[in-house]
Amino acid sequence: MINIIIPTLKIDERLIELLKDLPDDVIIVNGGNQTYSLAHYNIINSNPGRGLQLATGANFAARDWLLFLHGDSKLPMGWYQQLEDHIENYPDKAMAFTLKFDDDGFFPRLLEYWVRFRCYVFSLPYGDQGLFISRSLYDQVGGYKDMALMEDVDMIRRIGRRRLKMSSLEIITSAQKYNQYGYLIRMFRNGFCLLLYKFGVSPNFIKKIY
Repeated sequence: MINIIIPTLKIDERLIELLKDLPDDVIIVNGGNQTYSLAHYNIINSNPGRGLQLATGANFAARDWLLFLHGDSKLPMGWYQQLEDHIENYPDKAMAFTLKFDDDGFFPRLLEYWVRFRCYVFSLPYGDQGLFISRSLYDQVGGYKDMALMEDVDMIRRIGRRRLKMSSLEIITSAQKYNQYGYLIRMFRNGFCLLLYKFGVSPNFIKKIY
């Protein structure tokens, strides 16, 4: 019923931990240089680029519903039951999870509240919140595009507010890049990149800033 698609550049400990919580219907799209082999999982080699990797995974998927995840995510308890409930009750809508960081302190909570506000007001979840979508809706909106950046924003905008539902379940994602660069700098940079994209700046140029 569901194919899970995960783009990655390497299979590391975070991805291995995520796979422990998943069924066997997982498609890993490897955009890195190293070749991997994992029992029970389909690993597809691809050129790097998250948009391209997501689209490649979807092309290989054979199920009626697709769940796109980042490799540094951790799914909440009851996630699969919610997917089944969503299929039954909202078959014409896509769904994304609420975001939570694997970090303590003021700034992680502040960013989480900002993301909830962004999703509520602008209906704009990012790729680290996962995306659950039927194959028919995915094909209808044109799927993921081969873009240097902003592929998740592009996809969500084509889905549209009326066809998107936010889950109250929290998907946990890595705060590594925020700790590496600092929360305020990373938040400002993300917002600036989104603003540039809104005004039509090329994703290729935005990636240099990101």
